[in-house]
Amino acid sequence: MTTLSESAAAIRSELVELRRALHQEPEIGLELPLTQARVLAALEGLGLELTLGKRLSSVVAVLRGGRPGPAVLLRADMDALPVQEAEGLPYASRIPGAMHACGHDLHTAALVGAARLLAERRAELAGDVVFMFQPGEEGEGGARLMVDEGVLDAAGRRVVAAYALHVGAALLPGGWVATKPGPVLAAADELVVTMRGRGGHGSMPHTALDPIPAACEAVVALQTMATRRFDAFDPLVLTVGSFHAGSADNVIPDTAVFSATVRTFSAEARERVREESQRVVHGIAAAHGLTATADYRDGYPVTVNDPAETAFAERTARRLVGDDRYVEMPHPIMGSEDFGVLGELVPSAYLMLGACPPDRDPFSAAYNHSPDARFDDSVLPDAAALLASLAMDRLTV
Repeated sequence: MTTLSESAAAIRSELVELRRALHQEPEIGLELPLTQARVLAALEGLGLELTLGKRLSSVVAVLRGGRPGPAVLLRADMDALPVQEAEGLPYASRIPGAMHACGHDLHTAALVGAARLLAERRAELAGDVVFMFQPGEEGEGGARLMVDEGVLDAAGRRVVAAYALHVGAALLPGGWVATKPGPVLAAADELVVTMRGRGGHGSMPHTALDPIPAACEAVVALQTMATRRFDAFDPLVLTVGSFHAGSADNVIPDTAVFSATVRTFSAEARERVREESQRVVHGIAAAHGLTATADYRDGYPVTVNDPAETAFAERTARRLVGDDRYVEMPHPIMGSEDFGVLGELVPSAYLMLGACPPDRDPFSAAYNHSPDARFDDSVLPDAAALLASLAMDRLTV
């Protein structure tokens, strides 16, 4: 039989066609009916056991191997972003205000490819493979919903390992693979602060309790907290991305509201920033004679690569793409995603795959989530073969 890479190369045109069809019809959130239908059509005839989600448009497919053994999981996220795509691609998004700006269309097509490759080799598998096609990664918590609906036990027993890859429009050259053991992506939480004062006329601030200066002071103080109260080797990033107050230049409003994303890599830092941010906000409010609320909202957990599974994934990747196209990540990425939900429950490994087009410099190209992000779909055979290799090798160790 041909190698996985040779088989993946043979279906390249079909994977590219699927990816571009998905790219033209991006869907956002938990309900992805068009995407789900395309995935089901692409999996037809492979002899998989299919289950559709109840609370989201997920697809879970189980491939039974020819010999008894454990079960492993391969995951792809399917949802797009509320981004208006920049012009230029002949297969650009046809949906106004929606774009596959994070490469999830490539993930979906690659996992379909992996299913095809493994279905051809089912007799060689000592165990089962669960294919997890997930909506709602971009902030909707789709992984948690799929766990609640039983994806980790879809084969009839708990999977022993889970794997996923993520393409990058920049940072890595096209076709390069990178990962590392331990924390690989940050936890992402939200802090929403409301300063409450007393409105009044802008010409007489002494008769009011102005919340705007206090809120501005809190923004600066939270930045100082991040750099002075937290260890630089257990980093914290706190970025205020939204600030709203007032409606006219000569009116002091009653309230000022701002929100921030909070990124951490350890449970200790995550819990401490919750406490410290409350202390800072309430202290500043009290100093100005105001009241405040600081609502800390838990988001996605840290994505932590299991050391043993990461070492295995590295060996698999090096064997597939060669030592010259594998690099260990020098540090974690402050981005986040909900694959970490799986990593808290089963040993997992998460890999990055460069998909920067050859005519762009990976160190200056627009990155994921940008309307100018571009992904080279020529990496799809490598992506499909890598996912398939992870499952196949894990079921033969």
